Amino acid sequence: MAARCNIFQDWRANKGNPKGRLVMIFFRLMHALRRTTVTFILFLPLFILYRILVEWLLCIELPWKTRIGPGFRIDHGQALVINDGTIFGSGCTVRNSTTIGNKRAKDGGYTRPPIIGDRVDIGANAVIIGPITIGDDVAIGAAAVVLRDVPSGHIAIGNPARIIPKR
Repeated sequence: MAARCNIFQDWRANKGNPKGRLVMIFFRLMHALRRTTVTFILFLPLFILYRILVEWLLCIELPWKTRIGPGFRIDHGQALVINDGTIFGSGCTVRNSTTIGNKRAKDGGYTRPPIIGDRVDIGANAVIIGPITIGDDVAIGAAAVVLRDVPSGHIAIGNPARIIPKR
């Protein structure tokens, strides 16, 4: 049974944030339409509009293939880069100038991108790179460079990130 698409599932999370609301509604629509080749071809002009509006004009690289749970919040979405293989749980927040993606492996290929749990709060200018897992209820500090797993209920701060438990 196919999952039901709700393009407004991030509406409340982006309250008072019209840019975040616009981007997430458009993202959810594109994510739903890309599931079959027929709808992708039929709505190709809309996919092109998404790329132009969201990536080029709003400077938010959020590919429609990315898997994102409900309640996703984009705070001050500018210079945001997210790899299309990244997986987000529900209730996550991402701030401006954040990069989330894979890295080049020793064999010349690329690693898988991060898997991010539920209710993860990612600070501005954070970098989360590589085949790592970020647990639930984690805070990633501003300008943190996260290159290893972060267990649930912890905070990652600094460059390279130090992992400390929440108090």
